[in-house]
Amino acid sequence: MSELPALGDTDTLARTRDTWHQVAEHVLAPARYQAVGRIGLRVTSGGFGTPPYDRGGTTEALHVVGSELRVARGDATVAHPLTTIAAAAKAAGIEPGAPAEVYSPTTPLDPDAPLEIDVGAARALAAWFELGWSVLEDLVRAAGQDAAPSTLTLWPEHFDAAVELGREELGTRGTFGASPGDALHDEPYLYVTHWFDVGDDEYWNETAFAGASLPYSAAAAATSSHGTMLDFLRAGLALLSAPHT
Repeated sequence: MSELPALGDTDTLARTRDTWHQVAEHVLAPARYQAVGRIGLRVTSGGFGTPPYDRGGTTEALHVVGSELRVARGDATVAHPLTTIAAAAKAAGIEPGAPAEVYSPTTPLDPDAPLEIDVGAARALAAWFELGWSVLEDLVRAAGQDAAPSTLTLWPEHFDAAVELGREELGTRGTFGASPGDALHDEPYLYVTHWFDVGDDEYWNETAFAGASLPYSAAAAATSSHGTMLDFLRAGLALLSAPHT
């Protein structure tokens, strides 16, 4: 059995993905930034959220799970339905809006517009993020500290989970990530980008960026989605590390 559920209609998926992205950019990231000056998010069970942070002497964390925003403060967690950005920001105790001094948001800020979240699409996106995060963690462990790994992070502006591996001074560094899809990719996909020129190889199959991608459907069809995804990333790491001209 696949570790990934059926993907469903890609238009419905895109609307749910865009809603989650808006919440990431205009609520979760600014809440963390206001508290500790950092914007990075992470994948959590059923969706994504902030790492815990201190706010006025109380530990706080925000999590999006399906169509809910869960606000954890101290020992209490309160779930709020995701209806609008304005309502989500109020629940988080902030004014909505991306911190413009840190990044330019890629989603619009329309605080009172209804948020569209399909339960099935959210389930598929959460499964993809959770599996992708696990695979990326395994890749980092296998690569070791010699690969100079960055911190695995779900970036709000790109809305993908990503880590950098390889030595920049040797021309072997690249980015490895799990994306929920975008304007040029209807499906979520795993990807590897190369920062420097690489030799010709059919592995580098992307036309939208310098790198390679593995779509959700290919991972879902495999006997082991996790194994197929990890093999794909390992192949990219090996090619980046190989001598090339």
